[in-house]
Amino acid sequence: MLKDLLVLTVTVIFIENFVLVQFLGICPFLGVSRRTGTALGMGMAVIFVMGVASLLTWCIDTYILKALGLEYLRTVAFILVIASLVQLVEMFLQKAIPVLYNALGIYLPLITTNCAVLGVALLNIRKEFSLLQAVVYGVGAAAGFTLAIVLFSGIREHLEYSEIPEFLQGFPIALITAGLIATAFMGFAGLKL
Repeated sequence: MLKDLLVLTVTVIFIENFVLVQFLGICPFLGVSRRTGTALGMGMAVIFVMGVASLLTWCIDTYILKALGLEYLRTVAFILVIASLVQLVEMFLQKAIPVLYNALGIYLPLITTNCAVLGVALLNIRKEFSLLQAVVYGVGAAAGFTLAIVLFSGIREHLEYSEIPEFLQGFPIALITAGLIATAFMGFAGLKL
């Protein structure tokens, strides 16, 4: 059982990375990755939201929606859960870490519409995970998101001090860099776990 959870974790972080392989959650990946501190803060917020959302959405689906034959309400119910969790994170950061709250700006409430968060909740159901597997998958997916955004932000910070042709400066070099990182992550697809 522990081995299966470890394989699931490694798979979702590296082989099926939500940002670099499945291309989910690109908006905050590109928008919040200019500074490593901000990227790490966003990653921690996403880990919390995805982990708790995986737990709550699995329970809601299993014990309420399926029991009452209301599976068609999954998307609406899951978005409500995710929006509530994001509100909690937003209120916490506003009171406890206002600098990070201001740095994340509009991208913090956009976690609600981050397709990676909703994607995890829906994939947990589609893959018929147990509760423990769903939580591990959610936290692993968020850890993969965090790894990707922190790596990307570190490279973007370094690029600020590099000589780059004028026509590639800013967003173009960021997209090329993201593509190269995604290509590198595709190399993990050959892992046999």
